[in-house]
Amino acid sequence: MSTISGRIERLPFGRFHKHLLLMGGLGYTFDAMDAAIVAFVLPVLRHDWALTSVQTGVLGSGNFIGYFFGALLAGTLGDLIGRRKVMMWALLLYSAATVVSAMTHSWPAFLASRIVAGVGTGAESAIIAPYLAEFVARRYRGLFTGSLAGFFSFGFVGAALLGYFIVPAFAQGWRIVLCITALPVVMLLWWRRALPESPRWLESRGHATEADRVMTKIETEFAARGIALPAPEPVSASATPLNARQSATGTLLANFRALWAGRRSRITAMTWLMWLSITFSYYAFFTWIPGLLVQRGMSITQSFGYSVGIYLAQIPGYFSASWLNERIGRQATIATYMVLGGACALGMAFATTGREIMLSGFCLSFFMNGTYAGVYAYTAEVFPTAVRTTGTGLASAVGRIGAIASPILVGYLFPKFGFGGVFGTTTVVLLLGAISVLVMGIPTRGRSLEDIAAHEAA
Repeated sequence: MSTISGRIERLPFGRFHKHLLLMGGLGYTFDAMDAAIVAFVLPVLRHDWALTSVQTGVLGSGNFIGYFFGALLAGTLGDLIGRRKVMMWALLLYSAATVVSAMTHSWPAFLASRIVAGVGTGAESAIIAPYLAEFVARRYRGLFTGSLAGFFSFGFVGAALLGYFIVPAFAQGWRIVLCITALPVVMLLWWRRALPESPRWLESRGHATEADRVMTKIETEFAARGIALPAPEPVSASATPLNARQSATGTLLANFRALWAGRRSRITAMTWLMWLSITFSYYAFFTWIPGLLVQRGMSITQSFGYSVGIYLAQIPGYFSASWLNERIGRQATIATYMVLGGACALGMAFATTGREIMLSGFCLSFFMNGTYAGVYAYTAEVFPTAVRTTGTGLASAVGRIGAIASPILVGYLFPKFGFGGVFGTTTVVLLLGAISVLVMGIPTRGRSLEDIAAHEAA
């Protein structure tokens, strides 16, 4: 354990961490709102601009395309130039692009602006969790990072409300809601003043003086509130192998190579499989659920009530999994929620009444979104500081491939096998993801980030 790590591990959960949780959480809230609002905007654009089904589908994929490149860029740049810079530039990029999209008058211009906005949201989603996890002690890190991911649910609920109350109420309602989702640009003023650079990252890059300055400021905050901090845990010899390897990182190519060096290759493969399976299944389920509702004769009003309910089910899903992160561990939480999510999907596919469909859908949303609370917390822990955001960004980008591919594959399977075949296939993908986490993953609960990294390098 390094000196900086020892000073972080002794910090109790205090006002400083609450502010971090709120700042990062609001970033995730508006990321989710920006992505989800497109579903409410597209029907209007299809009518107003006389779009074909293909053009509408391409517009719907714009965010995913941008998200892929955003996650990729944020991860690599976060390790090279710092987490804080990437987080703020990502926020500025997506806010500006969203405003531009609200002013467009043709679908190609809208598509281009949505791709750029997706780069921003993808970058933020990939950088926030690993960045903030580096400020948190091991005894509550899983709960903290899982709760951070839980703010996504507030964004989805907000998008549903904006889509229902504002989009149909005004002639240009879709432009209004897009401008609303760009409002977090004002958070830059707060972030610029209040967000410090990660002291763990600074130390890993050899900026020991700056890392000490950040930690001293944090410790002074606690002292000003009358909180006496215990002595830092002693520096462990286990940090030596990790520090000796820092020369193998520090450039783009070297960081990519480091992810596949030694035992770390197994961790990298596990995170890719985990992200691919959950994201593939998530978008397969929630892209095709509306079709299931229509097939079962559900009215538009009932469908909206279902949509709001399914978004609300995310909230307890995320925060229950966050709590379980510290009770049964990240691996067990992820695997359990994946398996139960698959079971709910099968129950929904074979439901015969509206009540059964609604209950299965709520439970599906609960467990599938809850899985992400474990996934975000776990991915932010299993890579060492020098390549943490590179590893997280790559895993998140691989997950976007699943989001792009799943609706296409489902469109091929559905005519031949129906909803049972579609949901059965995606459930198998979930089971494979759960197995990969249990078999290839490593335990992280109650361990410092440095201890986890030393275990990988051993």
